[in-house]
Amino acid sequence: MDFGRIITAMVTPFNDELEIDWEQTKKLIDYLIEEQKADGLVISGTTGESPTLSEEEKLDLFHYAKQVANGRCKIIAGTGCNDTNKTIEFSKKAELAEVDGLLIVCPYYNRPNQDGIYHHYKAVAESTSLPIMMYNVPARTGVSIAPETTIRLSEVDNIVCTKEAAGDLTIVSKIAAGTSNDFKIYSGVDDLNLPMLAVGGYGFVSVVSHVVGKELSEMVQYWLDGNHEKAASIHYDLLPVYESMFISPSPGPVKYALSLAGLNPGSVRLPLIPVNEEDRKVIIDSLKMK
Repeated sequence: MDFGRIITAMVTPFNDELEIDWEQTKKLIDYLIEEQKADGLVISGTTGESPTLSEEEKLDLFHYAKQVANGRCKIIAGTGCNDTNKTIEFSKKAELAEVDGLLIVCPYYNRPNQDGIYHHYKAVAESTSLPIMMYNVPARTGVSIAPETTIRLSEVDNIVCTKEAAGDLTIVSKIAAGTSNDFKIYSGVDDLNLPMLAVGGYGFVSVVSHVVGKELSEMVQYWLDGNHEKAASIHYDLLPVYESMFISPSPGPVKYALSLAGLNPGSVRLPLIPVNEEDRKVIIDSLKMK
């Protein structure tokens, strides 16, 4: 399974009552596919505010995104949690929504060791026929998936890729060196998108692609064509955007940026809060520079 090069970790649009806004969700999906050239969408990941979405809301989003996308891009459902049995049960429900793949985060808070992480992913993979993207984000989970564990799990048939958000190019290098070419490594840290391509990365699971997806696609193509100087130039131009989209807890900044682009994704659910006036000015300035 190839999920493509540019995957957007999609926000969840809310109305004024902070309920899912289905009209705005459709507009956003169309915009990300048609205007920002997304190859895939992660639905109900961290950027989609998964901690505050109910299981019913998530399943509704999976069904709806699959319907709206209508084959124009891959739909990847975020179904992972820190309970293996719950992850399996929810992944089976997502499979009924006919999504194209699953994003499974490393179990958080209970801090399993590497053998525990291995058996967690293996059990989930054996419970579904869907392709699985692992997700290593130690800043959020409290534990990092060791490269050796990822390499070991890459041998499981339907574990096809990983989203690496540890911010460590050595980890990426070790995974690339120890896995087959069929196993894909995605950047989960936007300011490392281009550097990760240089050490074995395949594509990006991105937040900034909500607003600069076209530029990211161009950057990848220049890199693949061997025009590394032009790819680097785009990377440098995007640095202010990379920084501003995380100037306060995500997805507040990118939701505000989308509002500047004419969409209406609404606010965020507590404990997150909207960006303040000072941060808004930084976001506006960064988008002027892109």
